[in-house]
Formats: sequence, C-alpha cells, structure tokens
Amino acid sequence: MKETDSSLYTAFKAKDTRFDGRFFVGISSTKIYCRPVCWAKQAKEENCTFFSSAAEAEAAGYRPCLLCRPELAPGNSIVDATSILAHKAARLMEENCGTGQNLEELATKLGCTDRHLRRVFMDEYHVTPVQFLQTCRLLLAKNLLTDTNLSVLDVAMAAGFGSLRRLNDLFKKQYHLSPTDLRKNIAKGKRQTSEITVSLGYHPPYRWEEILEFLSQRAIPGVELVKDGAYMRTVRIKGREEKNFCGFISVKNHPKKNVLVVSLSDTLLPVLPQVLARVKRLFDLYCEPNVVYEALQTMNEIRPGSCIPGIRVPGCFESFEMAVRAVLGQQITVKAAGTLAGKIAKTYGNPMETGIEGLTHTFPTAEDMIALSDHIEEHLGILGVIASRSRCILALAEKLVSGEIVLDGSADPEQEMKKLVEMKGIGNWTAKYIAMRTLGWPDAFLETDIGIRHAFPDSTPKELLALSEKWRPWRSYATMNLWNSL
Repeated sequence: MKETDSSLYTAFKAKDTRFDGRFFVGISSTKIYCRPVCWAKQAKEENCTFFSSAAEAEAAGYRPCLLCRPELAPGNSIVDATSILAHKAARLMEENCGTGQNLEELATKLGCTDRHLRRVFMDEYHVTPVQFLQTCRLLLAKNLLTDTNLSVLDVAMAAGFGSLRRLNDLFKKQYHLSPTDLRKNIAKGKRQTSEITVSLGYHPPYRWEEILEFLSQRAIPGVELVKDGAYMRTVRIKGREEKNFCGFISVKNHPKKNVLVVSLSDTLLPVLPQVLARVKRLFDLYCEPNVVYEALQTMNEIRPGSCIPGIRVPGCFESFEMAVRAVLGQQITVKAAGTLAGKIAKTYGNPMETGIEGLTHTFPTAEDMIALSDHIEEHLGILGVIASRSRCILALAEKLVSGEIVLDGSADPEQEMKKLVEMKGIGNWTAKYIAMRTLGWPDAFLETDIGIRHAFPDSTPKELLALSEKWRPWRSYATMNLWNSL
C-alpha cells in the first residue's frame, strides 16, 4: 500500500465507504481479513496489516471475514490504476474464472506476453495472476454458498473449479473449513428455487433512480424491461465449447447494504461469472463516485445543479446489441430507435419463455446478422431500417466476429474509436457513445449531442469541447450529469 499504515488504520476505524474495495485489512489475532467498512469489533492498530487486494491477503494466510464478506467489495476504477494492463487482466479473470481460460490466452487477448503480464500484475497486486484467479473463484464460491441454496457441486462448477474435490481442497487450505462447514455457520432457511440470487457491492452514493430511468427509456422491447424498481432482461451467453446458455436476470438495489441484488434463472449457472461481470459493467459498479464528484463539481459554477454525487455511466450487457442500438439511434428519437431494435429482436432473435410479461426474445448475435448478409438491406428494410444503417450493422457484425474491432474489457477505447469512425455510417458521436457504453470509457464527451447543446445553448461544439478539457478524465460522467440536468 502506498499510504502509511497509520492513515489506512484511520480510514478503517472511520468505516469510510470511500475506501471500500481499495484496501483490505488483515487481523493478526484472528487471521481473518476484512473490508475497511467491517462492523466487527475494532481491531488494535498493531494487529492490522493492510493489503491492496483480497488475493494478496489470502496469499499472506488470511481468511475472509464472514461478517463484512470481502467478496462483496466493489473494485477499483480502472482510471486510477497504476497499471491499466493489470486492471484489465483482473477484470477479465473475474469474468472468465469459470471458463478455464489460461494465462497465455489472457495475455494474447491483451496483446502482451504472459511473462510481461505476470510482471505488471505482481507489481500492481503483489500476487501472481494464478493466485488472483484462485481468489476470484474462492470468493465467488463463498458468495454462492452464503447467498444461495445451490448444491456444493453446482457451486464448484459455477465458480470454475472443475470438480468438487478441487473446491474442497482449496477451501480447506485457504479458509480452514469445508464448504459444508461454512453453510453450517451461516443463517438457515434458504429456499431452493429456480432462480439464483447474488449480491454485488458498490461505492455509495449510488443514484439508482437516474440509471434506471436512463435504461428504461432505451429498453429494447422484448429484450429489456424496467418495472417495479428493477431492471430485467433476457440473456444469451456463449460458454465453454461454444455452447449457448439462455435465461433471464433481474437486478434490484439494496441501498442499506450498498449492494445490487442480482437474480438469475438457473439455466445461466454455467456462465455465472460472465453474467455477474456484465452486470457490473452495465451498472458501473467499479465507479468511485466521490473521486468523480470532486473532479466535476466545478460544473455547478457553470450550470448550477448539473453535477450530483453518485451519478453512474450506464454500460451495457451485450456489446453487439448496444452497438446496433447506437447505430439505429443516429438522427432519430430514442423511442424510435428502441422500436426498431425491438422489431429486429422479435424477427431475428431467439424466442424464449421467461414467465415475465414483456421478456420474450434474446437479441440476435453478430453471427445471426452475418447469416442474413446476402439480403441484409431487404431483411432489415422491411422492419423500417434504412439501407445505409443495414449495411453498417452488417459491417459491424463482420468486424466484431473477425476481431478487427473489439468491444470488451481487453480493448483500448481510443484505438477502437478510431476504427469505428473509419466505418461508413458511424460518425464521431456514435463512436464515442459506443466506447462510453460498451468499453466503459470514462472520458467520452459528446460535444455535438443535442442534449449537451441544449445544456449550453450559447456555445458551439468547438467551445464545448474546449470547456470539457477541465473535466478530464471523467467526461463521460460530465455528459451523464448534463443529460440528467435537462
């Protein structure tokens, strides 16, 4: 840790939520490690050791606290990382801990050698990538054992251990108790249902109503639904051996615990880590709102009330779906774009039974669009999509499948934006919007956007872009604040 132990202990003693997930505290008297917000009896300073990650604490021989549950701690914002590469690798490992992806494959995806990745990862997290991946799996297993009534075998497979024996061995080695023993120590009365419920932590404050309203206005009929304070959607994810898994999820906020509660159909259990990683991306759970607000609060001097603590930048659950939605939305209303996207989903997506009125289809994949390539203008034209948009959607699908364009956590947003604007039918606004939503790019400012122009009616786009320089590297959040202020 860069800060002194004394200052970290002060933050630990204050239970300051701003530090949740930024460090962990090992208690030598109990050999347990905690989040800085843990409400257990305060440990003496001389008994505390501070770690930058849960993996580092476990590597030092500490077990996770059963009260504050380190697996629920929100992650660090990637912009603050001393090594962007290491943080990208960490997020990809969290997402793919159940797929069996090895370090060489991960390094190739990130465009570096596995040796270089080991070195920068060790510098940033003080553990090897393998140790970090092991902790991801253990904490996911602990989360499932605590919050669900899944069998221990199902937990082992969902968390990526491959076998019950492997889970038992590592659990006993790291935590000095078996998965079954953990179940005996937690609250009883969990009821087995066809849904799985998992909690994901975030840094407060969290403006849940604002992000829900944003998603509601842009929900694709049949695919997404916002109702009764919850976001719901259909899901189709490719897992091991290219097998597709379909189901549905529901996400609600639990503000008293600073967590989002994710319920998913049991058909998605084999791809659970991917589902949870996508929910984190969609709801911007890595954001540190106090850091963002401190950087942007000068916005209120220019436009009073425009900057509010806790605003998030909505990400996306499925990159191709989001990119198509962005292409369709050029020069038409938000509602009209949603209608077109819904028609595409109903006609070319996969129908599915969810038991939820309004959720009927998954959105077609890039491969589904390529299958229509011979007559793409005709296929989409009868739905109301103009020919130029149809050709752009097909080109985008082909580039995503070929790997020419990458819209996931391994990508360099600025490089991908350059590739996007080179495509016929995608302008600067669309490229920035796609990067903001699919790549989690925090520094996209849409100076030509009609909403931004309404917020500053007397300024030209060039003047707005110059004004936004003072808001780097959080200009995506500045954009969201301005949209919300209208």
